[in-house]
Amino acid sequence: MTYVKICGLSQPEHVAAAREAGAHFIGLVFAEQSPRRVTVEQARRLAALVPRAAEPPLVALPLPAGHTSALWFERCAAATESLIERRRPLLVGVFADQPASLVNSIADAVGLDFVQLSGHERWEDCLLIRRPVIKTERVAFGDMAVEVLARVEAGTASLVLLDTAVAGRLGGTGQRFDWGVGRRVAEALPILLAGGLTPANVGEAIRQVRPWGVDVSSGVETDGVKDPEKIRAFVAAVREGDASAGGAP
Repeated sequence: MTYVKICGLSQPEHVAAAREAGAHFIGLVFAEQSPRRVTVEQARRLAALVPRAAEPPLVALPLPAGHTSALWFERCAAATESLIERRRPLLVGVFADQPASLVNSIADAVGLDFVQLSGHERWEDCLLIRRPVIKTERVAFGDMAVEVLARVEAGTASLVLLDTAVAGRLGGTGQRFDWGVGRRVAEALPILLAGGLTPANVGEAIRQVRPWGVDVSSGVETDGVKDPEKIRAFVAAVREGDASAGGAP
């Protein structure tokens, strides 16, 4: 099964649509430069629409000696899958180049399950966050899979999200990178695939890349606003992609 993250939600009806469609992650953007940014109070109201459980958040620990990058991320993915089985969707707060103290404060105030770092943070900065981290790694034109893999640091983030590198933008661009590179990275590590995904192409992305999960924001919008019909169509297309790809990667 391919896991689904719907990102950049800001309205109750959009959260409801994502939840009812079967999304595994709901992304709330706190990055200051994003047009999809929500305040803490908005986020708290949206979080109230998602079933919560009285359990402490997962916390990533430094990589034990002798563990490979692949094993680290595989075990983190397995732990995330176990949490999803107990309750879904999980809340992800998206940040970019903000102090760790602020990130942790917002995560506590909203009750986030994960933090996504989508700015220019270093991999070791993930260890300053009191939640498991999804670390964005941007893929530029001409990047090779071996170069992307060399930039990923095990023992820091729990999950890796690959997005398209666009000058001056930190995400939500609607542009895709070379899926051949994504496929080769996904063969080595479980990844979340982002960048230019839509209901029309996500099935093909799953067949070509075989990612652990997919992430969408602008691809489920109409005129810059989240579209419940596109959210539902995206999740349905993921399920169809899974079926045609023969199941989980």
